[in-house]
Amino acid sequence: GAALGLAGAALSARSARSAADTQAAAMSNASALQAQTARESIDLQREMYEKSLELGKPYREAGYSALTRIQDLLPGLTSQVSANEIRNLPGFQFAIDQGIGAARQNANVGGGGSNIDRAAQKFAIDYTTSVAMPQVLAQRQNIYNTLAGVAGIGQTAAGGAQQAGAGYGANVANISGTTAGAIGNLGVGAGNALASGNIAAANSWSSALNNVGNAAFMYSLMNKG
Repeated sequence: GAALGLAGAALSARSARSAADTQAAAMSNASALQAQTARESIDLQREMYEKSLELGKPYREAGYSALTRIQDLLPGLTSQVSANEIRNLPGFQFAIDQGIGAARQNANVGGGGSNIDRAAQKFAIDYTTSVAMPQVLAQRQNIYNTLAGVAGIGQTAAGGAQQAGAGYGANVANISGTTAGAIGNLGVGAGNALASGNIAAANSWSSALNNVGNAAFMYSLMNKG
């Protein structure tokens, strides 16, 4: 009976340890799978982030170029309108010649003399200030608006890249933190499983040895009789 009890204890202890080892191995495999999944997820996040940077690169570069161009042209865009700018307007000289000719002709019909020169001068001044100068200013404004629009596109792209970077960092941190917690819990579970198996095995041996001791005591009492 004692032999059978010891054999049963050995089998029970072996089974407890085997079950604990199996459970610990399963948790270890789960931990490795968790880590692998986290690495793949982080790699995917990095790939998406780098792709977003690649797609936005042309817009950012165009924005930088436009901003540089604005800085180069800004002194001229904000300066007083020059005579050269006015004279270089398409059709300016033709309009002046035609207008002055008409003004001179009208003044000549009205009496001639000094009125002709005054009429020509007045037309040139009026046309320059009311027509030519606003055209120059409008051209400047159009140039600035065009460049500013491109620079704005670049700024938007740069802002998108910044947000993508912040999102990438936050996602990686979240994945890393969650994975670390899960692996930690699995490690604790594996340790607890092994500890429980060892305790169960020790209890089996303790119970068997206790039974053997009791049997030996009873046997000695019976032999004394």
